[in-house]
Amino acid sequence: MSTFTCGFIGLGLIGGSIAKAIRAANPNAHIIAYDTNAASLALAQNEHIIDEACPAIDSAFGACDYIFMCAPVSHNDDNLLLLKGYLSPHTVLTDVGSVKTGIHRQVEALGLNSQFIGGHPMTGSERFGYPNSDAALLENAYYILTPSDAVPEKMQSDYRDLVESFGAIPLVLSYEEHDYVTAAISHVPHVIAASLVNLVRDSDSREGVMKMVAAGGFKDITRIASSSPDMWQQICLTNTENISKLLKRYIKSLTDIALCLDYRAEDTLYDFFNNARNYRESFIDTSSGPIKAEHVFTVDIADKPGSIATIATLLADHNVSIKNIGINHNREFAEGALRIEFYDQKAIEQAIEIMGEHGYNLHAKK
Repeated sequence: MSTFTCGFIGLGLIGGSIAKAIRAANPNAHIIAYDTNAASLALAQNEHIIDEACPAIDSAFGACDYIFMCAPVSHNDDNLLLLKGYLSPHTVLTDVGSVKTGIHRQVEALGLNSQFIGGHPMTGSERFGYPNSDAALLENAYYILTPSDAVPEKMQSDYRDLVESFGAIPLVLSYEEHDYVTAAISHVPHVIAASLVNLVRDSDSREGVMKMVAAGGFKDITRIASSSPDMWQQICLTNTENISKLLKRYIKSLTDIALCLDYRAEDTLYDFFNNARNYRESFIDTSSGPIKAEHVFTVDIADKPGSIATIATLLADHNVSIKNIGINHNREFAEGALRIEFYDQKAIEQAIEIMGEHGYNLHAKK
């Protein structure tokens, strides 16, 4: 793409990741940002991600070709009102929120329909804040676009090109469909994960035995419960109808399964697990969910000094970078106890080949 200017209002995990992705894909882009966290702005400048830190939402944003609203959803009303006074009619205005109905209604009330394209990168992390942002979060992730009906096709196609330039996959939906879809595949699962963690907390013994052994499967399926409580409170309060409708359907399914257990309905129980397994295995193998897919395996190692160092050295000698490494304190899924995470699929494939050649027994995470 030719030289252009991007403005960011909010530079946290998602805003920072998009800014980094734009900088990597378009080195000549001019990027400005406003955030209430001065330390985040200073770090972004030191890393040469942004060119200018703005002290407020002011006239500097009038020169932007794209403005990304990445502050908390509860600030959108005030930020839109401030932007309206400076906004060029040629600017594409977008957001990154995971609920779209509210922002579309606000934009319509302010008469900004002709330049608003809602955006939702289907990615993220249980961590938050600019220091945890990473351009790689956008790679191969679905990036849902919800353009207002009045947006010219040229604006839409230019924005799709920008999204594709940093490795994401644009998908156009109506904002109503978006909110229903994300309630099912993102919002309700977060509620369920948090409820499972709270169930264990409330059911545990005084000695904390459940907490002590809550690794392996339980830790994996509840990982998203570590996400920002402020963000998920706001999501639940803005996509309430869809989340409530689907959650009630889920509660009914749990009630039905509880009855199957009470009556020992073995055929129904088998179908329940088998249908879920078949549908789960039909999912596209991509990192397009709200939490990025992990590139992880566990490896059997001898319980003696130097075992971990030997593996780390072996991979380093073959130029394979390790993102994270740790010991599993139980052996629920594998005989071994060492969990290794890599940055991408290519790295984990290379590591599997190398370690297989050296006789290690690996257990890839599904």
